[in-house]
Amino acid sequence: MGIQSDDIVLIREPEKPGEPSVITVNCPDKTGLGSDLCRIIFFFGLSIVRGDVSTDGKWCYIVFWVVGKRKTRWNVLKKRILAACPSCSSASGFYLYDSLENQLPKEPDLFLLKVSALDRRGLLHDVTEVLCELELTIRRVKVSTTPDGTVMDLFFITDTRELLHTRTRQEETRDQLRAVLGDFLIDCAIELADADVTTCSQRSSFWPPAIVGQMFSLEMPEEPEGSSKTINNLSVTMDNSLSPSHTLIQILCQDHKGLLYDIMRTLKDYNIQISYGRFSASRRGKCEVDLFVMQADGNKIVDPNKQKALSSRLRMELFRPLRVTVVSRGPDSELLVVNPVELSGKGRPLVFYDITLALKMLDTCIFSAEVGRHLIGDREWEVYRIRLDEGDLRVVARDTIEEEVTKMLMGRE
Repeated sequence: MGIQSDDIVLIREPEKPGEPSVITVNCPDKTGLGSDLCRIIFFFGLSIVRGDVSTDGKWCYIVFWVVGKRKTRWNVLKKRILAACPSCSSASGFYLYDSLENQLPKEPDLFLLKVSALDRRGLLHDVTEVLCELELTIRRVKVSTTPDGTVMDLFFITDTRELLHTRTRQEETRDQLRAVLGDFLIDCAIELADADVTTCSQRSSFWPPAIVGQMFSLEMPEEPEGSSKTINNLSVTMDNSLSPSHTLIQILCQDHKGLLYDIMRTLKDYNIQISYGRFSASRRGKCEVDLFVMQADGNKIVDPNKQKALSSRLRMELFRPLRVTVVSRGPDSELLVVNPVELSGKGRPLVFYDITLALKMLDTCIFSAEVGRHLIGDREWEVYRIRLDEGDLRVVARDTIEEEVTKMLMGRE
């Protein structure tokens, strides 16, 4: 039996200003689908204010109410969501059910974008914004400034559209950069890169023990005794008494950018399947999440150790989805931002975009920047190291930089 592609993903734009748009997905199910969809919505700069998920294990029905950018490219968003529905393949204008075994994701080609330009405030963010608008995903970055004021930006990127190998797509990228950078752009080149450059390093030796303990800890602060764990208005509880076949996970927490993605990616990493779920966020930023879940074997989560591990990881991921600090690196100061990587290898969307936007709004220059992945504490992390202009730090306090970058990343006023 076939289903037309237009029926798989439906997007209803708001009729009145201020109302949310509604995204409906009706397709075959797989473990982790909710995480993949939330990540795509996150990448397009949209926030999910309400969500409903239901599935019988084979077919799912998902509705997201989203708010965000005025100029959202809804037709492109629809294509990306449709592509993430793993059991749909094109056949004579129809989308038919396929086995999941035939849909293993292909690792996208990696390209090196070299941008040489005259330095100015906000330049790195402007380049990053162009790449995001073009749906080019940044996998790694290395930025340096020479004494004569020339900047060399090296971006290792993948193309969501998988067209960067074509001359037309490369020219589109160069034209967009020329339009934004103008006379500041000296040269721009794109070439196929070695995929090995983005593999995570072995345990890094350059991190002082104090930084490792502060930034890469997977432990929560001390919690009060009792079944309801409440830190920073965060509570995660599990109940096996309300359903004969499912475990109920209830989450009460403060809203932040990408909240539902953080929940979904954690469940995906633990191979937990959601049969029914409901999410809502109030105008005051309070969120309530109810999820009826089961393990991959179709059973409840009854093992106390598994319950404790999953509950602790959910609290940790919601309490500290990103870690931000400004540290001294010899004579210089460095903004350090880290976040965990999904077990699938996907990184968190828009982190570098938000960091550079916050620094641009603070009128703070970036002297050099590196983005890479490191294996620390038996987990892979994305690490953003931004060396700041010391002259700017005399004007903008380090605490202010840390606070404003955190607010931008978390989507808080």
